[in-house]
Amino acid sequence: MKKIVSLALLCIATHVDAQQTKPFDFSIKNIMRGPELYGRQPSNVRWSADSKWIYFTWLEPGTDWRGAPKQFRVRAVPGSRPERVSIQQVDSTGARFARGDRSHNGRYTAVDFDGDLYINDLTTGTTRRLTQTVEAERNPAFSADDRQVFFIRNNNVFSIDLSSGMLRQLTDIRQGPAPTDSAKAQGQRGRLEQQQRDLFESVRDRIRADSIARAERLLRDSLALKPVYLQSSEQVSDFSISPNGTSLLIATRTPATGQRINDIPQYVTRSGYTEELRSRTKVGDSQQRGRAALITLPSATVTWLKPFSADTTTGSYQLLGWNKTGSRGLFYAYSDDNKTRLLDVVDPAAKLTTLESARDTAWVGGPCSDCGGWYGAGSGRVWYVSEADGFSHLYTIGAEGTGRQQLTKGRWEVRDVALSPDTRWFYLQTSEVSPFEQHLYRMPTTGGSMEKITTRSGRHNTVVSPDGQLVADVYSYVNRPPDLFLLRDRPGAEMSQLTVSPSAEWLSFPWIVPEIVMVPASDGVQVPAHIYRPSDMKAEANGAAVIFVHGAGYLHNVGNFWSEYPREYMFNQFLASKGYTVLDLDYRGSDGYGRDWRTAIYRHMGGRDLQDQVDASKYLAQTIHVDPKRIGIYGGSYGGFITLMALFTESPHFGAGAALRSVTDWAHYNQGYTSDILNLPQNDTLAYRQSSPIYFAEGLQDPLLMAHGMSDTNVHFQDIVRLTERLIELGKTRWELAAYPVEDHAFVRPSSWADEYRRIFELFERYLPSRTTTK
Repeated sequence: MKKIVSLALLCIATHVDAQQTKPFDFSIKNIMRGPELYGRQPSNVRWSADSKWIYFTWLEPGTDWRGAPKQFRVRAVPGSRPERVSIQQVDSTGARFARGDRSHNGRYTAVDFDGDLYINDLTTGTTRRLTQTVEAERNPAFSADDRQVFFIRNNNVFSIDLSSGMLRQLTDIRQGPAPTDSAKAQGQRGRLEQQQRDLFESVRDRIRADSIARAERLLRDSLALKPVYLQSSEQVSDFSISPNGTSLLIATRTPATGQRINDIPQYVTRSGYTEELRSRTKVGDSQQRGRAALITLPSATVTWLKPFSADTTTGSYQLLGWNKTGSRGLFYAYSDDNKTRLLDVVDPAAKLTTLESARDTAWVGGPCSDCGGWYGAGSGRVWYVSEADGFSHLYTIGAEGTGRQQLTKGRWEVRDVALSPDTRWFYLQTSEVSPFEQHLYRMPTTGGSMEKITTRSGRHNTVVSPDGQLVADVYSYVNRPPDLFLLRDRPGAEMSQLTVSPSAEWLSFPWIVPEIVMVPASDGVQVPAHIYRPSDMKAEANGAAVIFVHGAGYLHNVGNFWSEYPREYMFNQFLASKGYTVLDLDYRGSDGYGRDWRTAIYRHMGGRDLQDQVDASKYLAQTIHVDPKRIGIYGGSYGGFITLMALFTESPHFGAGAALRSVTDWAHYNQGYTSDILNLPQNDTLAYRQSSPIYFAEGLQDPLLMAHGMSDTNVHFQDIVRLTERLIELGKTRWELAAYPVEDHAFVRPSSWADEYRRIFELFERYLPSRTTTK
């Protein structure tokens, strides 16, 4: 018996060793398993109120692709291992890691969790529950004396006294229009009513009773909260109450009327019938409007604010809170066309002071463009981020609009800003080292030099602990997916890894660090690109090359950090292993390089951004001597759009292309993204025509693969159907369409990913190499 057991154990050990030494399956089917291989990165990272635990959303390495992210926590101690938090534990401890408002004395946080309010004592580590209701409470904030907590319930402001538990409703905001007394009848009807009063005592008695009831109602109303009536269908989108409880800022939205929503047919359904999925409007359709008001309490006096003109409506508002004394409120106001962003202060008398007017002939944007807030004692100072000098940088200014200071400067960007709980420090995530890295710095709020906290090359997305002693850091490098690390809040601190997200199978492969090269553009600019060479994969060049075009347009993909296109990162190496040289550009319009780079595509998508791809083709021809007709191009979403424009308008520089989930006509895309860049289609027909591939389809000469999810709620399947009909009518033959019935914009199922990328590879293999490669 012992021999049998020993033999069984030996067989098991041998099998495990064989698994561990088994070569990595570097096939399209395997790498398109996606997060099953490279893992799900820790996200939604929060600290417990006592700074002892880090909570985050995650899945263990190797989890099936269908798995939904779960709640985890890990002790804030080097070497600790994460543990899954059960639903019961989340319910009982969730308030301890929820983000919230810090009391003015620094001891407490007020948080909302699952619709109820809690107070965390940072000194004792205890939690006190304030509400347990069916209605959801949200946005708790301490009063100036820390004796009350203000919060929102059902679009109204309430307060709760922390000593007595007394609950008070402070506003009565109602859906409009306001009720009015019926108008006195005139003419023939008025004469009939007068006759009734003259003839019948019973009518006069009813009139008298109604008058008494109305007087009593008015008396009761005078003793109760005064209602504030909005317009019909207008909804409150944001609140901010002053610490002294006497002033309230609200932002509202009024949904557009007459909109037409595009429905998306669903063909593979449980019922067996075709079903419709409600999606979105198209750019230029009627849009919602916003406005903001100051409400004086308890009188409920309403003043609608007019930061732009006599018209109180505008694009949107973002409320940034009140200073400590409650003497000033702060907000951003955005114009309808998003070419102006005002940073305004309002006092209790509704007087507006504009601290900064950011105007852009293209559109206002950039990293952290919605960042801002108060700091300091007394009336306080305001901090905000602006592209005023062409790059996103941190500024401060006094509440009266004086003493403006630029705290950071250079040809790099401030990516994020947070204020320490004690308001002594600004924590900044910046690209000061280079556009290809992101690090954490801290700077005194009084000004001075920045101290660099993180050291490792890569991208650091950080959250500082409530006590200001530790940093939770989701860190990644080019060939290492993001994981959670812990370090001290001090310059040059050592990092301790707390999670391992990739599977052991993925880690067993020698993933490369592609070199960053500069591609000389035709306008003299150097365009950054990753280059994947066959020699990196110990392969022989096949005389062909491929350009990958990242999506989104405004996205940063070239750098010393994990790509937002991890499957493409692996696929580009797969192509290199088959002999292709692959380039991946941060073309004009990409994130990370300042305002001019960001807005270079204004009114002409498929202009400067496409020319960067053409220049990349020329670069490949000059540096590795590849025939331009042996250069392929592929990409998804915006990358698919560029691929179409490349094959339709720049055929001499490309030999084949794969356009995935592509925008084919910008007049059919959404409002928020498109109107910033191209204005409105009814107002700027030239911008839309010169930017939309469907108008250039007659230029198709080279082989084209189009792939699209039929359930795409972002770029609708209708986009590619319209282009398909255009190609048919033009008599074009060198194209094919692969449709994926159950996939949305971002594919989910590994089988769909594998089918799509098999088709891309087969397209390139069929038309590009000067010699046959081994599949």
